[in-house]
Amino acid sequence: MKILHTSDWHLGRTLYGRKRYEEFSAFLDWLTQTIDDEKVDALLVAGDVFDTSTPSNRAQELYYRFLCRVASSCCRHVVVVAGNHDSPSFLNAPKELLRALNVYVVGSITEALEDEVFVLCTDDTPEAIVCAVPYLRDKDIRTVEPGENIDDKNAKLVEGLKSHYAEVCAIAEQKRSVFNSAGYEDIPIIAMGHLFTAGGKTVDGDGVRELYVGSLAHIGVEVFPSAIDYLALGHLHVPQAVGNAEHIRYCGSPIPMGYGEATQIKKVVLIEFSSTTPKIQELPVPCFQELVRIVGSLDDIHAKLEELKKKESSAWIEIEYIGSDIIGNLREMLDESMNDSAMEIRRIKNRRIMDSVISAVTDDETLDDLDAGDVFIRCLDVFDVPDKDREELTVSYNEIIKSLHEEDANAE
Repeated sequence: MKILHTSDWHLGRTLYGRKRYEEFSAFLDWLTQTIDDEKVDALLVAGDVFDTSTPSNRAQELYYRFLCRVASSCCRHVVVVAGNHDSPSFLNAPKELLRALNVYVVGSITEALEDEVFVLCTDDTPEAIVCAVPYLRDKDIRTVEPGENIDDKNAKLVEGLKSHYAEVCAIAEQKRSVFNSAGYEDIPIIAMGHLFTAGGKTVDGDGVRELYVGSLAHIGVEVFPSAIDYLALGHLHVPQAVGNAEHIRYCGSPIPMGYGEATQIKKVVLIEFSSTTPKIQELPVPCFQELVRIVGSLDDIHAKLEELKKKESSAWIEIEYIGSDIIGNLREMLDESMNDSAMEIRRIKNRRIMDSVISAVTDDETLDDLDAGDVFIRCLDVFDVPDKDREELTVSYNEIIKSLHEEDANAE
């Protein structure tokens, strides 16, 4: 059986205001073709299908059109779990309809854990058991008690995650035992998840959020039961195996989510099972839109732009000017140099101007100049909160902000 692991599509994401639907469409076209070329039997999507909990109509169209195309291909099963960017209720809403296309969706933790376990069959012959664990929110796996400190909260989070995977995988093992008794041996158990593991690699500007507030942000591999033959993870955008466990993997995002990812080779993971031992292969994803970051003096920037123009590049460019001169009309100068070019400058960081602004003391600072975190820190300063109390207060504050971000806007 051949299984393709992908995640973190973030359909609808923009880049400094630039819509990216052409890139997403090109990726999904490529993915459809790859499924046909590789004769993929099952597709796993490990969370963050959409970039926001209220995706645009066009982002939804891309998603549902892709699922319809896959349903008519050689791929017999699709399993989708929600990530921290997804709305659980939005993903779950059409799940009964999608089951008719052999698309299994788990948007949130289920009341009956059996509903997170799917047996993938062909002509009533079991081929794999999938533990489709979605992003587990703090409230799903941890109860709050008075007087808890940060270490108590962290320990509960680890135990909650470990317990959930243990229970779901125990159900899968029971099913495998029944199949073994019926003569169907070596049925692999595949798990899914959307979380941040210890030692996971990230890059600047990838938009990856810390999922759990406090000193515990990352989960160790010891949380996952040994019965898992392959663990398809989402959330981190850099393709990677977790620690020394080659069968526990992030496939990464399929397109660069920011300029920090611009030089990455994006990948999906192809897994082939002939028994319970996976044969793992990373497939590179083509670059559908070149992103280029230029850092340097004005001469350096002009030289690089000329080099790109000679190559007839259509790159989207981020520029950081670090020269010694203060140039107030940098944007106008660079826009003029881009005439007769297919390239776009998406962002310009004028380091000299920024430094001069930051160092200046002004009396007309307003709330518009501050984010929520800045205001909270100012409040701590105004009330002379001692350093020994700040950590607990900051963790509690971050928990509140995080709960607001995770509120499901599509739920009743």
